[in-house]
Amino acid sequence: MSFLAGHWLWLFLAVGALTAAYVVVSLRRRVYAARLSSTALLSSVLPRRPQWWRRHVPAALLLLTLAGLVVSMARPARAERVPRERATIILAIDVSNSMAATDITPTRLEAAKQGAQAFVDQLPPRINLGLVSFAGSAAVLVPASTDRESVRSGIRGLQLGPATAVGEGIYASLQAIATAGQRLSDEGQPPPPAAIVLLSDGETTRGRPNAQAATAARDAEIPVDTIAYGTSDGTLDVGGQQIPVPVNEEALRELADQTGGSYHRATSGDELQSVYRGLGSSIGYRTEYREITTWFVGLSLGLGLAAAALSLALSSRLP
Repeated sequence: MSFLAGHWLWLFLAVGALTAAYVVVSLRRRVYAARLSSTALLSSVLPRRPQWWRRHVPAALLLLTLAGLVVSMARPARAERVPRERATIILAIDVSNSMAATDITPTRLEAAKQGAQAFVDQLPPRINLGLVSFAGSAAVLVPASTDRESVRSGIRGLQLGPATAVGEGIYASLQAIATAGQRLSDEGQPPPPAAIVLLSDGETTRGRPNAQAATAARDAEIPVDTIAYGTSDGTLDVGGQQIPVPVNEEALRELADQTGGSYHRATSGDELQSVYRGLGSSIGYRTEYREITTWFVGLSLGLGLAAAALSLALSSRLP
């Protein structure tokens, strides 16, 4: 639980002071009564032991009422996870030849397709989702829209290609986001928030460098969430020769850091699906705080009424 006006919680000091004052007055009354010499007079001043609650319970309810009112003044709120109504996400997938490595069963690319499908299924239906693939160059396979089946079909049809152009993949994603923003933005309203989710297993070997693409994404205020996919022992069979294709984790981590995105590591198909589900949950939803002040106002009212009714019933007076 959070508080929208937490500065009012300082009033708990006043409630605490009243509680302390009540305790002190009660103790002084007992000390004063104990000094009386007449036992008959003492029994007439102090209530009989089993009835101590007649005086203290209404007071305790009154103090709880005040505490509830302080909480109400602070405007308590609870966090709720709600789907985004307007947002654009581009799924950028590396389809360079190194994605044919079999260190992840059956291959990196086939496992990546399965993980991407899980990501598509995780997103709220009103999120606009597009698909970009990149190897030596980048292409927008599916423009951003709410048509999930087009994205699923595009993922199933991904094909391998030579070289790796991570920077070009980011630039193609930025262009897809800009195009979607022009189409989706209401007149006089800013474009919807956007993000790029990029999966790659290698480093840039062609096209514009990562740093230049990261600058463009940062200037556009679009975070790039990166997923380093594969193991450090991955190899690719080229003409009978095993060529090492390790993941360049550092480059992908820097890319995420420079754009305000998040970095993730996946070394198996299950891990990749878990990463994608987590990203879908964090990107596709936002946290809103719903005020629950009325709950505490109602609770305080009930406690106050109980204190008044109990005090009238026991002592014929209000607390």
